Amino acid sequence: MKYVLSIDQGTTSSRVILVDQHGKVVSSAQQEFQQHFPQPGYVLHDPIEIFETILQSINNCIKLSNIQVADIVSIGITNQRETTVIWDKATGLPVYPAIVWQSRQSDEIIKKWCAQLGTSYIHQKTGLVPDAYFSAGKISWILENVHGVSQKAQNGELLFGTIDTWLMWKLSGGKIHATDVSNASRTMIFNIHNMCWDEELLAAFNIPKSLLPIVQDSCSDFGFTDPQICGIHLPISGVAGDQQAALFGQTCFNPGLVKNTYGTGCFMLMNIGDTPVISNNGLLTTVAWKINGKTTYALEGSVFVAGSAVQWIRDQLGFLPTAFDSEKIASSVDDNGGVYFVPAFVGLGAPYWDQEARGAFFGLTRGSNKAHLTRAVLESMAYQTRDVMQLMQQEAQLPITEIRVDGGAAMNNLLMQFQADQLQCKVNRPENTESTAIGAAFLAGLHVGVWKDLDEIRALRLDDKVFYPNLSNHASDEFYFRWKRAVEACRFFK
Repeated sequence: MKYVLSIDQGTTSSRVILVDQHGKVVSSAQQEFQQHFPQPGYVLHDPIEIFETILQSINNCIKLSNIQVADIVSIGITNQRETTVIWDKATGLPVYPAIVWQSRQSDEIIKKWCAQLGTSYIHQKTGLVPDAYFSAGKISWILENVHGVSQKAQNGELLFGTIDTWLMWKLSGGKIHATDVSNASRTMIFNIHNMCWDEELLAAFNIPKSLLPIVQDSCSDFGFTDPQICGIHLPISGVAGDQQAALFGQTCFNPGLVKNTYGTGCFMLMNIGDTPVISNNGLLTTVAWKINGKTTYALEGSVFVAGSAVQWIRDQLGFLPTAFDSEKIASSVDDNGGVYFVPAFVGLGAPYWDQEARGAFFGLTRGSNKAHLTRAVLESMAYQTRDVMQLMQQEAQLPITEIRVDGGAAMNNLLMQFQADQLQCKVNRPENTESTAIGAAFLAGLHVGVWKDLDEIRALRLDDKVFYPNLSNHASDEFYFRWKRAVEACRFFK
């Protein structure tokens, strides 16, 4: 039996799974790590702590599996995207904490760039709507605000990476400084048409090219781990950003297939084939993956806050013992009691792209209780997904009759049923909802021959449950109309 070790480094935890050649998860290990909020709008991580949670999770996963390390034929890596690390090439120490994709500290930098270059110039090259969400503004913020860093960068003494790059550099003992095309396409300095770092954008943003990693296919020979990690050299042969990995893990290999991941944020991706379609309505065009030199693109709608809103009512409001209790508490009432929630903690993503909007509950009465508020938080994920899906159908000129779902909140039956009602299409949940980690494993295993082709991988995906709409179009639209009014109120209050 051959095994693939898959590293899934997420926004709130690091997870490692071991996958056999039948696509089954043999063992898994996971560790949460600390979130840092030094001031409003800032979200930071400690890159050293992230790496330590990965090492611990690797060791625990292998111990739990009772297999020999020699039976592991490859490592796949998937990661929270856009999160930015800059470190010293000589010491290996970060010059500043990792700036998380959710962080808004580079808002002013983005506004300046848009005023100088125009949003269309950046959008056409990168497929991205200029926003503090992406890596470029975070790189510039560090260069401009951390003492001595700019000069060191100009001298070629520093390296930049998204989390995949940071992990590969650490796992290899400083021998690998690389990324894949899917992660590169989320930096806002990568040209998705000629598939390379964009010299004009680098010059405009004053980002030295010496900082940047080599860009490789998602399935390729990235290098080997240091023997101190697992006792032997292990090849890293599959890398993709978390949402692209989930698209691959859901076997959305054909144009028109759609997946939606309910994690910290909520991300809907549609495979659009080998030709990029630049959206005019707030969707992102991103590189899904590149295999054997062939690039596959995707349309994406990015919702910044989804599962993290459930964490918020658990940790900050004390409504829930655990996030899993949200379904039970929300189901204790028949409906939302007229309460709507807009989770604009860090602005609004697609299709609004409003950096200044802030979150709020609406429709509160003396009869409102924590069950209504919890239900409103869950329903906000479904409304945001509908926002994105409507645009995606319009841009792609394709009807969406099914979405494939994954992520932690996909296990919430109440939410999935409400999602089917809001989208008026079937919602398909697989047996294994760890599509992100599975996708990275599939990419890595495909490169080293664990699976011979996409058809063999496609046959490994099995359905768990399919949800069909129970609500009429009219009733669904009534709920959605009130949600849209709540969104407008949040955008007005600035």
